Amino acid sequence: VFRRADKNDDGKLSFEEFQNYFADGVLSPGELRELFSSIDGCPTDNLETEKLCDYFSKRLGVYRPVLAALESLNRAVLTAMDATKLEYEQASKVDQFVTRFLLRETVGQLQALQSSLEGASETLEVQACGLRSSEQNVEVQSRPCGTRRAGRRALRNISRSPSWSPGSSDIGQSSEAEMQWRLQVNRLQELIDQLECKAPRLEPLHEEDLANGPDSHILVAQRQVQVAEEALEDFHRALCCYVDFTRAQSHCLHVSAQKLLGSASFSLYEFWRDEASWRRHQQSPCSKAFQRILIDHLRAPDTLTTVFFPASWWVMNNN
Repeated sequence: VFRRADKNDDGKLSFEEFQNYFADGVLSPGELRELFSSIDGCPTDNLETEKLCDYFSKRLGVYRPVLAALESLNRAVLTAMDATKLEYEQASKVDQFVTRFLLRETVGQLQALQSSLEGASETLEVQACGLRSSEQNVEVQSRPCGTRRAGRRALRNISRSPSWSPGSSDIGQSSEAEMQWRLQVNRLQELIDQLECKAPRLEPLHEEDLANGPDSHILVAQRQVQVAEEALEDFHRALCCYVDFTRAQSHCLHVSAQKLLGSASFSLYEFWRDEASWRRHQQSPCSKAFQRILIDHLRAPDTLTTVFFPASWWVMNNN
């Protein structure tokens, strides 16, 4: 685990590597230096990874069985995912349904555990920051954007367990377990997205005579946006309203929004029967209101791309 902190893979950690990996915004640089020296036991700037492992191994406490189970969890998840990818397409519809249900159930249970871990970790960190603030009577500076806590906030809406309360001093070990849970959840969610893909079905490419009428081509519009972190909640509400409104339009064949994992970037896809229908939609009050939201909430101007493809490629059925 701790070789991740050893960036040059020399089996030792410099204080800079130690600080970059373990800084949590609570311990000051001086306190981190003192911890580094106490683990090393020698006045050097190279901490052997074995000493670091020994130090934490003696302090795992109740997290020992949790971390020990992660290796088995990794193997089980990867084995199940590999088997699913090989067998899913040839399985019957009922077996495919069962596979999707089991995946969703697995993800749901992992997410519940993940929420508990994240809630506990956030609570401990908030309390630790508050304690340091009261001791020093100064405002605690926020963490750098690249820390794990900032990453957690960008990846998900914080979900705390209301019944959880800290009762021990095992603060640092939860972040590693939390990261492993999130990794497995993300892997399973990606597989579910692939199995439940509702993308439009297109006929195989072949030569054909295309008419030049107004209904001969379908328009696909892709809008890419980068939302400011502080405006994510407002933007999400506006996006849901816009998607619901667009989906209800008779000439809209399909609309979908996707969020890039670990970022505040979104891609919005709209499929329209023809260009005229899309342009009329752009002039609707709802569309104009959404465009104003984009102006107010984006970090950078959005990118809009349109492309046409033959309407005959679109398979108009429910299968």
